[in-house]
Amino acid sequence: MEKRTAQRTRVLKAGMIEFPGGAFSCMVRNLSDKGAALDIPSLAGIPDEFSLHLPIEGLRFHCRSVWRNERRIGVIFEHAE
Repeated sequence: MEKRTAQRTRVLKAGMIEFPGGAFSCMVRNLSDKGAALDIPSLAGIPDEFSLHLPIEGLRFHCRSVWRNERRIGVIFEHAE
């Protein structure tokens, strides 16, 4: 059952997961104004809350993860930074 409140668009954008003490590169696989799905090399060390930086677009979002699997994190945007 679909739980999203906003329709997501498939994309392929480079991003950075940033948090105090670390950063990981990621690929944004789908995106809406409410959240995103991020492909990552590993879940190890990524906290539940972090900033997502999309350098090409000049955007930064504060994110909270709502689900995780082996190589992907689903996040909602708490607010734009």
